[in-house]
Amino acid sequence: MNEAVRALEPKALWNHFADLNAVPRASKKEERVTQFIKEFGEKLGLPTHVDEVGNVIIKKPGTKGKEKMTPVALQSHLDMVHQKNNDTPFNFDTDGIRMKVDGDWVKADGTTLGADNGIGVATIMSILGSKDIPHPPLEALFTIDEETGMTGAFELKGGLLDAHILLNLDTEEDNELTIGCAGGVDVTATGTYASEAAPQGIKGYRLSVKGLTGGHSGTEIHLGRGNANKLMNRILLENEGHGIRVSTIEGGSLRNAIPRESAASIGVPADKVQAFTKDFEAIRDTLKSEYKTTDPELKIELTPADLSGKVMAAADQGRFLRAVQACPGGIHRMSPDVKDLVQTSNNVARIELKDGKYTVMCLTRGSVTSEKMDEANSIKAVFELIDAKVEFAGGYPGWVPRPEAKIVKLMSSIYTERFKSEPHVLACHAGLECGILGTNYPDMEMISFGPTIRGAHSPDERAQISSVQKFWGYLLETLERI
Repeated sequence: MNEAVRALEPKALWNHFADLNAVPRASKKEERVTQFIKEFGEKLGLPTHVDEVGNVIIKKPGTKGKEKMTPVALQSHLDMVHQKNNDTPFNFDTDGIRMKVDGDWVKADGTTLGADNGIGVATIMSILGSKDIPHPPLEALFTIDEETGMTGAFELKGGLLDAHILLNLDTEEDNELTIGCAGGVDVTATGTYASEAAPQGIKGYRLSVKGLTGGHSGTEIHLGRGNANKLMNRILLENEGHGIRVSTIEGGSLRNAIPRESAASIGVPADKVQAFTKDFEAIRDTLKSEYKTTDPELKIELTPADLSGKVMAAADQGRFLRAVQACPGGIHRMSPDVKDLVQTSNNVARIELKDGKYTVMCLTRGSVTSEKMDEANSIKAVFELIDAKVEFAGGYPGWVPRPEAKIVKLMSSIYTERFKSEPHVLACHAGLECGILGTNYPDMEMISFGPTIRGAHSPDERAQISSVQKFWGYLLETLERI
């Protein structure tokens, strides 16, 4: 299956990507991929350093005529988001990604592709291994744990890099030059609830929400796609009058992925089943109509099932469902200063409720720190009203744009010359490592760019072949003229 990918141009890049995709590389489990990159640098005979947390730095001298130039850093992250469809048999701890070519796109078979940020990693590997690409001295920086905490960027010490320019290869639209990004903070609410045996005469059901489009909770939050956790809660709350009782809820997975699926185990009093079923079908049809454009594959299903566990006490159930309903989800505010930029948002990423305990996990993003924290405090206030414990963690700063930087002007000029149109120079709502790296390298000019990738953080992830070729030529000319 992967052989068709290996035959694509530029071959060096796609072959390195295929090699990389054979290595499991979940966030916080990068030991194997760190070793893979370390061995790659050592086999090339290049100075290779692994720091205390697992970041890898490989240095390569400049080519003829460029030996004495100031080094340029090329940076990508090693980890990838592990997501798969429920009906796809796959073990991310042992299996390599199965890839296929579909027209102008490379896709995976029911899982995330790892193009975010594997295409960037493979690109840097191709340049490090080349013998005929002109470039200044290079410092290749491969960071870990970008997707779930940016630990690698946070822990990278000052003084390891001499570069004055950093090219981050983690933007996912090939006509964009990113020069700023949002910061983020993880918000987690945990609590307990009273549980009791299911009342007599109650019938068990499994309620599922699935088939949502999902995607990146930063770069795609503005598209208005359905959030499985919010939709599930809406269904439960709107049917509360039928006396339904909740036993378990499990929805979503990673903070930076818009949740695509949620499942709940519920009980319905036997004398209310007919009325409940009618109202369930009505809300199902309403939601499918509301989300027919953004989530055409949405499925909401109700099937009979054993109700083997205990259910939430009615009072606690009511409080919990109302808290989740009140928890903000999606865009909070658009930027008044930058056109079409989401300034602040929240993703209700994961909900787990069972055995008398619940956890609600959110990722709050914002390019204005004070507003980001105000949104996080709003979430905290909602859940503290039901006596939950709310914690903030994993906070990271945004990246302040510097449109006057020389690298921004150079790459804008090269883009216009090559493609006869102007690039979109912008800040994005995703989290990029540049803001964090800049804390220890404040004088370094930074810019982020890359090929077109769609559906990142979901099993629909795909990389555009023609765009990778466009990006490759653009990068090579930049290195030659920098």
